[in-house]
Amino acid sequence: MTSTPLDRRALGRTLTQLANANAVDLARRPLRTPAASTARRIGITGAPGAGKSTLLGHLALARAANGRLGVLAVDPSSPKSGGAILGDRVRMDELPGASELYIRSLGSRKTSDGLADNLPEMLDAMDDFEFAEVLLETVGVGQAEYAARIQVDTLVLVLLPESGDTVQAMKAGIMEMADIFVVNKSDLPGARRMATDIKRISAITRHAQGSWIPPVLLTSAAQSQSISALSESIDRHQSWLASSGRTEALRLQRARYRLRRLVEIRAAEVIAQQGAEFFAAPLAHQLAQTLDIVGKTGVST
Repeated sequence: MTSTPLDRRALGRTLTQLANANAVDLARRPLRTPAASTARRIGITGAPGAGKSTLLGHLALARAANGRLGVLAVDPSSPKSGGAILGDRVRMDELPGASELYIRSLGSRKTSDGLADNLPEMLDAMDDFEFAEVLLETVGVGQAEYAARIQVDTLVLVLLPESGDTVQAMKAGIMEMADIFVVNKSDLPGARRMATDIKRISAITRHAQGSWIPPVLLTSAAQSQSISALSESIDRHQSWLASSGRTEALRLQRARYRLRRLVEIRAAEVIAQQGAEFFAAPLAHQLAQTLDIVGKTGVST
């Protein structure tokens, strides 16, 4: 349990500052020691329209007894205006008891991996404010987006009944990364058949000895027992992570993702600031020479 009351205003300011920080500001932030990363991270991902926000809201209320709980929900930003509707926050705020949670909507901005700009640093900030658990909802993913897997401890993939084509398209990517499969809106026709299809796909996937076997669950916002079953599956996966020693590997992957994103952000900032002058700069010339040498020698980058 936390020892101090949550300062919502201070947390809100911190998250806003981080969301708007440039690459240099982010790089100056001190690296966290493993002991400082205390909040459990649960990711909710899946195709748009799968009911992720409502499911996440009910799950958050079910898990609120585990300690201070926050929700970070990523909404797609307009590529034209850069704005976002942030409807996830609206849907979750309507749930009874949501006032006891900290819910923050984030625009995806320039990212294309289902997450939001500077999200790793914002997740670190949740640790600073003594959150026991953070639920992260992504924009909606397909087979190419893998960043959500790196940023969370437990990844829940939410699917809809009669979305066989979606499963077929996703099975080469996020289907292989999910820790828990959920067929949401299970009162709709075809839910059980959908769950059977997922189990069939999972059964032909190779699993190393001692690895986690993702369960397949049926959920509905109208059935509280299904939310409880999902929460219990998350707890089981968290226990497995702790006993299998996989936590350190996840931290290493997150550090690599953060470094790559900082380089990408800084490169975009330099190009935006200098425009055509950048391509005539010595740095660009050296980069071109390096790439030419790599291409001729066949050295892998």
